[in-house]
Amino acid sequence: MKHRKKVIVAMSGGVDSSVTAALLQEQGYDVAGLNMRLWKEEENSAPETGNGKGAPDHAADVRRVAEALDIPLTVLDLRDKFYRRIVEPFCQTYFAGQTPNPCILCNQTLKFGLLLEKARELGGDFLATGHYARILQEGDRYVLAKGKNLHKDQSYFLFTLTQQQLGQVLFPLGEMDKARVREHAARFQLPVAQKAESQDICFIPDGDYVSFLERRGLPDHPEGEIVHLNGQVLGRHQGTFRYTIGQRRGLGIAWPEPLYVLKIDAPASRVIVGERIHLAVSELTLQGTIWNIPVPPEPLRARCRIRYRHREAKALITPGPDGQSRVLFEEPQQGVTPGQAAVFFDDDRILGGGWIL
Repeated sequence: MKHRKKVIVAMSGGVDSSVTAALLQEQGYDVAGLNMRLWKEEENSAPETGNGKGAPDHAADVRRVAEALDIPLTVLDLRDKFYRRIVEPFCQTYFAGQTPNPCILCNQTLKFGLLLEKARELGGDFLATGHYARILQEGDRYVLAKGKNLHKDQSYFLFTLTQQQLGQVLFPLGEMDKARVREHAARFQLPVAQKAESQDICFIPDGDYVSFLERRGLPDHPEGEIVHLNGQVLGRHQGTFRYTIGQRRGLGIAWPEPLYVLKIDAPASRVIVGERIHLAVSELTLQGTIWNIPVPPEPLRARCRIRYRHREAKALITPGPDGQSRVLFEEPQQGVTPGQAAVFFDDDRILGGGWIL
């Protein structure tokens, strides 16, 4: 009797991961669910009602979907690790004057780290998720590519995946758009077919990251000066973590022209502002560069995306020592933000990426 491949599906209680499990089951795989418990619900400001009047009860939705599909479900309690590896660095990065991207870090350390390890312990041949991305095989290498639907494409968040990980992961939704996924959810009569899509950071469901940081304790004496690029002190602030590069609103400064945050100097507790023209940056330096191709021996021309919704810009990427890389843009880019990821593309294929210094 031919062995059926076993797939462990990372199930979050949302439509995407639920349809992923249903599709793989329909395709003949031996499917089991694996749910990460990441966050202490009592930390959220809204009650978990699951009825649209508060934060949805994701854990209950996962159980309902697993029961509807008649698949086993394992719950992995990663709350402490999630706090130490994702939430604490998120706070520390903001307090250091940078703007973090916790979703990329979570994918790297938890979803395709600890979760993939657990999937193998459970006998899984593959771990599947509901990401909108594709894995192609070209020769003896795996290639991470954009999802077919560019509006939903999530490949930017996955640039850290290694060759070994790519060989053990499935993205069944990579060829679809959201409307098609909703159609499948209705066809399978999944109990979450009409569930609203989550857009915010999972541990800050209301999107108010400033209040979240305030509840976790602030650095000593967080207030400081707001300074124009020319050195003139224009006002004071109540914490550099309240600002991000490119921010215009909420500065509370009277000036002949609109002013934008250009730089955040957390050690000196200073926010440097200036006119829009000064936001343009021609080059940047990355740390922790990860290559999905052999490290180029020479500078490489590619398109670079400096944040999730950024339109990719032509650039020359020069690999350096100790995981650093230099990115030189053909045309200056606005909104280059330390702490965010810059990812390199060749058409729809990811070449690599790193963290902006």
